[in-house]
Amino acid sequence: MSKINNNAKPFLKWAGGKSQVIKDIEGAFPKSFSKEEFTYIEPFIGSGAVLFWLINKYDNICKIVINDINTDLTNCYQTIKDDVEKLIKILVRFQAEYYELADKPEEQKAYYYAKRDLFNTRDAKITLQSALFIFLNKTCFNGLYRVNKKNGFNVPKGSYKKPLICDDDNLRMVSMALKKVIILNGDYTETLQYINPGEKALYYLDPPYKPLSETSSFNSYSSIDFDDSEQIRLKNFCDDLDNHNLKWILSNSDVKGKDSSNNFFDDLYKRYNIDRILAKRSINANPEKRGKLTELLINNIGSY
Repeated sequence: MSKINNNAKPFLKWAGGKSQVIKDIEGAFPKSFSKEEFTYIEPFIGSGAVLFWLINKYDNICKIVINDINTDLTNCYQTIKDDVEKLIKILVRFQAEYYELADKPEEQKAYYYAKRDLFNTRDAKITLQSALFIFLNKTCFNGLYRVNKKNGFNVPKGSYKKPLICDDDNLRMVSMALKKVIILNGDYTETLQYINPGEKALYYLDPPYKPLSETSSFNSYSSIDFDDSEQIRLKNFCDDLDNHNLKWILSNSDVKGKDSSNNFFDDLYKRYNIDRILAKRSINANPEKRGKLTELLINNIGSY
């Protein structure tokens, strides 16, 4: 796959975005990564910070596969890949209409909730639905994505009067970057079928994090809870990858950093490499609780 010479960057705000820890992630890459052809797979794509960095930097990636259980998210990626100009046209209109109400707070609030209601019907065609997804992401509280058990997006309006809703230049660069990317929507285990026998592959796994406390969970990205049993199922998938001689790097919360007696991940991944890295929490209802904390970077790379 040829390197895309642009500066595509994440087009969404996203809890747990990885822009700030990319150097740590790169440090865990196989030593041969820049010298040999690899298939790259990211089963929990989120905002794609690692994906876009990787596409912009490396030209030896023979295939890229991304996936997410969140259909609204993967539809948005697919829309940007296939229909970016129509998407931009809709977002330009949304932005102009929203800005016109900047000094009319009640009307702007009503506009936001009308768009949220329309989004939650999920009756719109994919390009309009994707435009609504981006609009809500840019105008809601802290860029948070959260749904209820019925998959209804329920984040309230944010405080910015004129947020950048349509970054058309970046959307076009993202579209170009995605042209040769396979976009999947389903369970992460299904990505295995996209690896051919004998291929060298690197997985980067960034699942919904295990909450550090009862009130710190931001993992409601879908109507399916990613609870401890799901964390264990993911570890079993990592074992499966390891058994197939496929390499992986995984991020997660450092629950032991919050509670020194909590060895959940240390015990679960004890046969693998576990590193603690500094990260910055940017999404929290309480500004005083935003800041640096440690999180885990786990891998099976070895000398591969």
